[in-house]
Amino acid sequence: MPLYQLAVAPADVSGTALRLTLNAPVPEPLARSRLRHPDRGVLTLGVLGASHVVTVDHPHAQFSEEVSCTEQVGGTHLPERADHAGYRLRSRIATLDEPGFRELATALRTSCALEPGWIGGTFPGDDAALTVLTAQPLPSGWRWRTWHLYPDQHGGTVVFTTSRWLP
Repeated sequence: MPLYQLAVAPADVSGTALRLTLNAPVPEPLARSRLRHPDRGVLTLGVLGASHVVTVDHPHAQFSEEVSCTEQVGGTHLPERADHAGYRLRSRIATLDEPGFRELATALRTSCALEPGWIGGTFPGDDAALTVLTAQPLPSGWRWRTWHLYPDQHGGTVVFTTSRWLP
């Protein structure tokens, strides 16, 4: 999957301000990738500013996850854990020093360029300002991971999420 050079400033500027919204109207992503499930259904990974949206179209259910700073109506602050019928999210925020932050950014950029099931977006001003997503089908659903990288003068903040959805 590709790594997109997005010619827009990131809409989200702080990992600590991210919010989680489930099953709400989905904004138009700046970049997207559609993955087909081997049995049925489609998952779409989308980059929104320095945030993301994931949607699932399944014959028996529809689902969406948005992690962004812009969704204020139905969202809650990004929790470390969220569990709902068939859905699980785990998240964490880490602060990395300059070498560690740049090393992670390089590894994620490489994965987007070379690995199937990966998509990312970079933003003007710093090549480590990234949003990266990857997904894999499960026997009856999906699993996906995301990285939101926010560089600063000492390295940067990384928001990691891991999600699973089963119909």
